[in-house]
Amino acid sequence: MIQGLFKKPKNDLEPSVSGKIVKPTEVNIPHELCTVCPSCKKSVFSSDLQENHYVCPNCGKHLRLNARQRIHMIADPESFQELWGDLRGTDPLGFPEYEEKLRAAELASRENESVVTGTARIGKQPAAVFVMESAFMMGSMGTVTGEKIARLFEYAAEKRLPVVGFTASGGARMQEGMLSLMQMAKTSGAVKRFSDAGGFYLAVLTDPTTGGVTASFAMEADVIAAEPDALICFAGPRVIEQTIRQKLPPGLGRAESLLKNGFIDKIVPRREQRKFIARMLRAHGKERKEG
Repeated sequence: MIQGLFKKPKNDLEPSVSGKIVKPTEVNIPHELCTVCPSCKKSVFSSDLQENHYVCPNCGKHLRLNARQRIHMIADPESFQELWGDLRGTDPLGFPEYEEKLRAAELASRENESVVTGTARIGKQPAAVFVMESAFMMGSMGTVTGEKIARLFEYAAEKRLPVVGFTASGGARMQEGMLSLMQMAKTSGAVKRFSDAGGFYLAVLTDPTTGGVTASFAMEADVIAAEPDALICFAGPRVIEQTIRQKLPPGLGRAESLLKNGFIDKIVPRREQRKFIARMLRAHGKERKEG
């Protein structure tokens, strides 16, 4: 009786009377409640990720946002007013299966095109805003994308509004051929006329910003910010490596490399972007009044 009082209690991992190991019960978390970070591969509760602006709390990886999520994060509540939301892409060249891809992209992204344009207040500062939608054919730039961005700069010049843009794109849309490439000149011309009229343009480059978008309006802003570790380049590292058959230095084409070499002005984590943009807009407004 006394010996039993001092007997070491068994835990779940100790052999049972039969000599078998008793495994602890596995906890099955529903898949829809968790998101696996593409960088550190750790699972994060989706609710925690949403509260953290879709930035992994373990490694700091900035996951991709859709256009509406970003507008909700940046704009003052109920201040965003969409412009030209009814414009949608067509198939100007009769490219095989392109119309089916456009309709599929609309269903996947719930947008009519790869950019959302409008006006909003950011920290009480009025601005014209465009946000690219990577879920719509990887944010590729077709004729309607270029048209909406050019219209926004023209509208901002007329209304004397600054422009805030968020880029996320794989570049020109191959299904529209030369018409897509022409949007580089079209948007760049609109930015130049806006700048000549004294307008202020702030761009935030997000992952990925590549191809014809990088070679045009993305890199033409007065202030160019970027999210941490965003891929920003014309041709991606894998394309370059396959072309030159050499390994590239690690980090080439990432935001940190571009900042080091003077191609962008600042890296701004997502939690700080709203305050940063509002501060830039206030400084521009004050400068304009004093001028």
